[in-house]
Amino acid sequence: MRAEFTTPHTAMATDAEVTSIAHVIQLAVAPVFLIAGIGSMLGVLTNRLGRIVDRARRLEEQLAAAGEHYDLAVNANLRIHARRARLVQLAIGCCAFCALLICTVVVVLFVGALFSINFASLVAVIFIGAMGSFILALLFFLREIHMAITHLRIVAKEPSLHRP
Repeated sequence: MRAEFTTPHTAMATDAEVTSIAHVIQLAVAPVFLIAGIGSMLGVLTNRLGRIVDRARRLEEQLAAAGEHYDLAVNANLRIHARRARLVQLAIGCCAFCALLICTVVVVLFVGALFSINFASLVAVIFIGAMGSFILALLFFLREIHMAITHLRIVAKEPSLHRP
């Protein structure tokens, strides 16, 4: 049986490596929380898309039932829903791309620590790209919300003064 001994020099190198990896883990925690937030945003967006699709299907059924009596209002509503769905789809794509870039940041941080390579500039560029993508997602989302509110029709019935 062979006993292995570590010299103070190799023990210090191992401690430095562990400290370096621990530091990278600390740096990676913030992006991981960001990924969780993006995941929540993706949940909101996919729910909105599902509701838009459900409403569009009901409108398509109305249009099909109209037959020759082509309903221009229903057709216009369908076009609006198609534009809204496209905006939500773009927002989902931007959020997914943002999450992909954030995951890439975490990987690059670990690869840099593992091979002792300074990727600070690359990490910064990828992170800026991720934030740009998230900003675009939020802008598409705001545009879709604006479009939904603009085309919202709430009709309240006035109370009758005469009781039957």
